[in-house]
Amino acid sequence: MKRIITYILFLTVTFSYGQELNLPVWTQYLADNDFIISPTYAGIGDNLKIRANGLTQWVGIKNAPDNQSIYADFRISNRSGIGISAYNDKNGNTRQKGVKFSFAHHLTLDYKTKQYLSLGISYNINSFRIDIENFNTTFDIPIIDPSINDDRSVNNNNFDAGILYRWDNFYLSFNANNLVSKDTDPFTGLEPSRLLNYQLYTGYVITPKNNKDVEFEPSVFFQLFDSDRRSATDINFKYRKFNRNGDYYWIGASYRFLNDQFLNPLNVGPMAGVLYNKLYFGYSYQVTINDLSGFNTGTHVVTIGLNLLQSASNCACTKGTSQSYYRL
Repeated sequence: MKRIITYILFLTVTFSYGQELNLPVWTQYLADNDFIISPTYAGIGDNLKIRANGLTQWVGIKNAPDNQSIYADFRISNRSGIGISAYNDKNGNTRQKGVKFSFAHHLTLDYKTKQYLSLGISYNINSFRIDIENFNTTFDIPIIDPSINDDRSVNNNNFDAGILYRWDNFYLSFNANNLVSKDTDPFTGLEPSRLLNYQLYTGYVITPKNNKDVEFEPSVFFQLFDSDRRSATDINFKYRKFNRNGDYYWIGASYRFLNDQFLNPLNVGPMAGVLYNKLYFGYSYQVTINDLSGFNTGTHVVTIGLNLLQSASNCACTKGTSQSYYRL
């Protein structure tokens, strides 16, 4: 039992420092919302796409991470798009809120072979706070440090940049997040200053020749933190089925692991979603595969959304790899 408590405390502290400007990416991006991964996806497709996510991690463990976010992106011309996202994140006694503004421009490399290149950039505003009013005494710490007596919060600004390459039904994006090292605050001796991390996302949409209303989409998401070289990978698979009206449903699964522990997954679980009459709903469940598995019922992600029609672009460079971008 002592080992489990120590493990929980270690993870809580690690996520508290690691979450700042590095919110964990779970499976929200698989709810047909690639804009979560990279600003380069802003404006791709014929819809103004809105997605709201609610994420509850490690259900059953007190003060486990909890996150709410909303994303919207749309095209502003034949070749450009903009997006905005906002989030509220709680992790124990830490609180973080932020908003991100994104811009993307799309280029045609070769029209006949359907090769496109997209460039994107985001400006981030974040607020990070420690709820000192929730600090409690314990047997080992009977008195709270009297020097901790004010609002412990910091505000930060940063930038993300990305590039996306598409070739017919293949896609590959590379993103660098938090390009600017931030100033540290003296109230924590362990506060990180290097928050740069890299994300690679790639996949392929397979459409059978004898059934154009079905899609299979294997994909891989890789994330590497520059500060300590931590890295993790998601291996995903999705199946989509469209009807004649452009509505569709999908089912899939995701397998996440640390890159030095391929056969020891962090999380694994099913996913599903449906778009009907422009309304979207998705759900993902991730089973925790480690020493915490006996103390929680997993991680739950719920997504609701709306696809609003906008006029089709005259440039093929804003066409997505999946029919879900433009069927409505």
